[in-house]
Amino acid sequence: MPEISATLAAIAVAAAMFAVFVLALRLRRARREFQEEVRSWKSRLAEDLKRARHERDGLLNALAEAFLMVDASGSIRFANQSAIRMFGGRQLLDRSVPEVMLDHNLASAVLDCLHTGLPVSRRIVLQNSPSPSESRPSVVFDLDAAPLPDPVGGDPSIRVVIRNVSAEHHTEQVRKDFVANASHELRTPLAIINGYLENLIDDDLIEDPAMARRFLTIMRKHTERIARIVEDMLVISRLESGEAAALKIEPFRMRSCFQDVLERLESVIQGQEAKVSLEMPDPELNFCGDRFYWTQVLFNLVENALKQNPRKGLNISLGCQRKDDALMLWVADDGVGIPSQDLPHIFRRFYRVEKHHSQDQIKGTGLGLSIVKRAVEAHGGTIQVSSTPGEDTRFTIRIPAQAEESLKSMVVPDPMPLNVPA
Repeated sequence: MPEISATLAAIAVAAAMFAVFVLALRLRRARREFQEEVRSWKSRLAEDLKRARHERDGLLNALAEAFLMVDASGSIRFANQSAIRMFGGRQLLDRSVPEVMLDHNLASAVLDCLHTGLPVSRRIVLQNSPSPSESRPSVVFDLDAAPLPDPVGGDPSIRVVIRNVSAEHHTEQVRKDFVANASHELRTPLAIINGYLENLIDDDLIEDPAMARRFLTIMRKHTERIARIVEDMLVISRLESGEAAALKIEPFRMRSCFQDVLERLESVIQGQEAKVSLEMPDPELNFCGDRFYWTQVLFNLVENALKQNPRKGLNISLGCQRKDDALMLWVADDGVGIPSQDLPHIFRRFYRVEKHHSQDQIKGTGLGLSIVKRAVEAHGGTIQVSSTPGEDTRFTIRIPAQAEESLKSMVVPDPMPLNVPA
């Protein structure tokens, strides 16, 4: 019996050891499977995170605006492609805001949001002119910064959106300047007219025919000036409301356009004893465009030459020909010329070149050359000016062949007549 008991005990011990061994194997297998599952889960999580970041980066890189993420220490943690382009392709990540945003106004707006935890929205104008004598358009940004929801146990961070609104700002500034200049230009002749009316009525000068006629003559000149300003403003408004849509494209002979202009200015040309020469190798040269605007362009250029050079014997040269796969037009004179400092600005609205000989005359509207430039650009062309005082002041217009072909495609054919039976 003791031997049986010993045997049974040995068997029990062996069975227990076997059970422990089997259990250890199972635990080992379970641990291995668990570890493999954890690795698989981590791999899937990393892949999902990578995919989510890729999608996020793709969406943010598709934004036209610059997008930045800044951590609590003021370092940039993310920058989309627009931000990289905006800052000239420089390294942005892991750099501080003042290092990246060299302009104090930009950097301070971001740091204010970071320190206060409040949203910040500012318009920042960066002056682009190195000196007062140089006039370059400024760069304007709309900056919007706001805190991001704090991550669990993490430091607060902010997102920054920067939008370049230079074009909108400049357009708005042009509108404001236009209204201000137009108001000033209209107020001056109106004040003169009102002054003469008061003299005529209050001082009983209407009883003096000679004095009344003199006053009325001056008033008529200023009313003509007001009418011209209004007409020129309407022309510019039409062109800028949608330049191509404002054009009435049709074929016409360029020579007839020149002749119309010279007929309208014939009395001024004769009065100043000016000599006008027209150079057109092809008298039958046709062009597709808005004849009204081309007459306006040539009229303004020739009239400008006559007004700026009231001396006797001025020589004016007009011309038109096809050259180097483009239509070239020019108006030149041998008058006093345009000072070099004025050349970059002469196409601006209401800009005038001050000259001693015109101080006692009724001023022009200051819109003529602005109309010329916009009308030429509406036809897909360019205009340049060069001036050697006393020798040659030349306005040159170039209409490329592709622009002319585009204008031809806009010609509306005449409707076919209907054959109605009698």
